[in-house]
Amino acid sequence: MKRLLTAALAATVLLLGGCAGGDEQKAQPAASAGGSAFPASAGGVTLDRRPERIVSLAPTATEMLFAIDAGPQVVAVDDQSTYPADAPRSELSGFKPNAEAIAAKDPDLVVISDDLNKIVDQLTKLKIPVLLAPAAQELDDSYAQIGQLGTLTGHPAEAAALVEHMRTDIDKIVKGVPARPAPPSYYYELDPTYYTVTSQTFVGSIFARFGLTNVADGAKTAYPQLSQEALVAADPDMIFLADGKCCAQSAATVRARKGWAGVTAVKNNQIVVLDDDIASRWGPRVVDLVRAVADAVAKAP
Repeated sequence: MKRLLTAALAATVLLLGGCAGGDEQKAQPAASAGGSAFPASAGGVTLDRRPERIVSLAPTATEMLFAIDAGPQVVAVDDQSTYPADAPRSELSGFKPNAEAIAAKDPDLVVISDDLNKIVDQLTKLKIPVLLAPAAQELDDSYAQIGQLGTLTGHPAEAAALVEHMRTDIDKIVKGVPARPAPPSYYYELDPTYYTVTSQTFVGSIFARFGLTNVADGAKTAYPQLSQEALVAADPDMIFLADGKCCAQSAATVRARKGWAGVTAVKNNQIVVLDDDIASRWGPRVVDLVRAVADAVAKAP
């Protein structure tokens, strides 16, 4: 969901004059406070110097930026960036990006999740660097995006450390859940109209690490809408709700659905309410999603 295109801001290169004897030294690339050399390139973007006025129009990118210690360089984030709490939220929208409103923040780097309203072209014409990276399909995509942001913001070491920490934690969590002879089946709910995900999505890839069987697999799209009858017939062993905040769904509302009383997950009280924000993003807090799934699987009968 994020690819950074960049309009370069010329970095001043200082030529060091020779000392005794008048020997000249070649100009060295500028370095960030974190020691990263500039110009720096990643994700199709090249920046001549470290950006100090970053605008993030993607909640996941916002989380990544703050997690790699680039938060002090962020001057504005979109209205959906709810984490961390001290992120400078603004009226800017990632769903309806407005080039003039973005330019008014005087950014030297903009990170977006989707090229809506052809915002990349608009910002490029204004000579504003933009990173647009697509939604992650697997964890490696998330790690790659963290690395790109680390390079472009002058925090490559912090980004590498974060990725290593995430890898280690996720591997440990997954390995800590005993394998089952018959893996449980599950239904993952995006909203009360029964939109869900298959294993071909980022979320699906997380659940696949635990060997769970997705009742939506086999659908023609990665984000299918299932019928209530099909879900009841699929009889999932576990139900994960990613619509608790947005749509007030809970174990109680699921139990109250017509025909759901006989579903195994309902009968065994295996209905897990996830944090909507964490479940919909692929940033550093994906570790929390993995942990939530692991805890639920470990407790399942």
